[in-house]
Amino acid sequence: MALQVAVCGPGECTEAEWDHAYETGRLLAGHGAVVVCGGHGGVMAAAAAGARTGGGVVVGVLPAADRAAAGPDLTVAVPTGLGQARNNVIVNAADAVIAVGGSWGTLSEIALAMRAGRVPVVQLGGWRVHDKHGRPVGGIVHAADPAAAVQATGLFDRTG
Repeated sequence: MALQVAVCGPGECTEAEWDHAYETGRLLAGHGAVVVCGGHGGVMAAAAAGARTGGGVVVGVLPAADRAAAGPDLTVAVPTGLGQARNNVIVNAADAVIAVGGSWGTLSEIALAMRAGRVPVVQLGGWRVHDKHGRPVGGIVHAADPAAAVQATGLFDRTG
């Protein structure tokens, strides 16, 4: 079975976040991973487009009960009717989570993944979470670029 990597991020993103998400999706597809995302715009659309360009499979877990707003680069669209609670489905479907940029929804996905403690969580820009003493919370790997983010999941060897 193929590895599944969630690429999370805001539905409205900067050009740099778009570029990072696109390249992340493309690299994941190159490794044969299935990209799981929220299925809409911004970082989600960029990751889907990158994975599609790379010949990969993209599963969009949609908040609505229908596929009407599904992104055009999805291979599979899964309507949930769960609204933002679909973030839990995205995180639980993943063997790793890569967050590109930050929004409240992205923060919830990071928190759900960290709380579950089952998969690596990698951030490329976006939120920096600190404890009550102002120290960075452990367990989240911060990456400088898409290649480093994909590598930081620990799912792929350096040559693949």
